[in-house]
Amino acid sequence: MEVSRRQFLSIGPAGVLGGSALGFDLTESIRVKQRLRIEGATLSHSLCPYCAVGCSLIAHTKKAANGKTELLQIEGDPDSPVNEGTLCPKGATSLQLAISRRRVPHPLYRAPGAAEWKQVSWEFALDRLARNIKASRDATFVTQDADGNVVNRCEGVAFAGGAAFSSEEGYLATKLMRGLGLVHLEQQARV
Repeated sequence: MEVSRRQFLSIGPAGVLGGSALGFDLTESIRVKQRLRIEGATLSHSLCPYCAVGCSLIAHTKKAANGKTELLQIEGDPDSPVNEGTLCPKGATSLQLAISRRRVPHPLYRAPGAAEWKQVSWEFALDRLARNIKASRDATFVTQDADGNVVNRCEGVAFAGGAAFSSEEGYLATKLMRGLGLVHLEQQARV
């Protein structure tokens, strides 16, 4: 008797309970399947955040006993025409981007001359960042070039956008940076 892959998978538990049509017992494999970590998980489609290729991902999530949603697994989407289920080594580790125990969950700050980092609030970190950008901009703003032409540009700050920026995010970032007078802009819209 020849059984296709699809027929084999469609047998399911009913076939096992009634005795295998294949001539062997699948009870143990069903029991193992029930213990799989991703069994019964919710599938969500997403995109890899690392580069501009835009490989499709499938994230497996499940509600934990404490009511929080737990991310269990991320893998390539086999139905994607972009990556056909494959991921580069960096994309294959995207689960660690979300749940790594080594990931720093809070902003850290090391004052000039200090040897230790200290945990600070997001408000402190963003305020400090804004102050440093303004100070650098003010210190390096050029109003005229050597020939006396009005240029009004900042030469002391550069901006590098993320590879996973959408067109709208890239447009917004460019507008914001041009508003500050930046001339050194780069988007990693390539691999």
